[in-house]
Amino acid sequence: MHIKIINPNTTWRMTEKIGACARAVARPGTRIEAVNPPMGPASIESHYDEALAVPGLLHEIALGEQEGASGYVIACFGDPGLKAARELASVPVVGIAEAAMHLASLVATRFSVVTTLQRTVGQAWHLAEAYGMKRFCANVRACDIPVLALEEPGSAARNRIVEECRRALEEDGSDAIVLGCAGMADLCADIGQALGVPVIDGVAAGIQLVESLVNLRLATSKRGELARPLPKPIAGLLGSFSLAPAGMDRSSH
Repeated sequence: MHIKIINPNTTWRMTEKIGACARAVARPGTRIEAVNPPMGPASIESHYDEALAVPGLLHEIALGEQEGASGYVIACFGDPGLKAARELASVPVVGIAEAAMHLASLVATRFSVVTTLQRTVGQAWHLAEAYGMKRFCANVRACDIPVLALEEPGSAARNRIVEECRRALEEDGSDAIVLGCAGMADLCADIGQALGVPVIDGVAAGIQLVESLVNLRLATSKRGELARPLPKPIAGLLGSFSLAPAGMDRSSH
């Protein structure tokens, strides 16, 4: 089984950490390929960043389809480009926010999401509603830590995240914590041990869900909304993303 986990930003150090966390939970025999696109923002902390990250993400999905990947995990808590990726892919695609929230609902009656910047709180609430998880989500909390601060040696980020998780349990009435950033993946075990409650990291959750879907031979449906995109010319900087029918010369468009 070959699972491609895609960090949609271009920070390779974060990608390496995500890959290590994914390999730690993958089953024997699963090959984890951790990648980030060659184009896009260094971190994803706004709707603008997210929009600019999607072309690079889709580029990696297209490469994975050529290479015969068994499934994909999108390693950004905003789940950018998730439905577009599912249209493009013939195999399962899971977003880490989607995976983490669903698993949290199986081990607790209420969970809190602890994320990075305050400006991303609204997006997390939007995803909780879109995934049918809002009734389980007690709160979304921000530590006001930039994503890239998680990569800085000696940063106070770790302690701030632990304390925000502790406040979530005390003030929100939550029974579990969902970590709202792929860059927090390596903190999951330590936070769970410190707080004594389930702490769900979307990277691990996403890998486990994709492995299960592959083993059950459940691929992305190609009927209806998630059917492959209609082939058409795409102009300008995105010209290489054209899904031309066989025999059409893309260079002529």
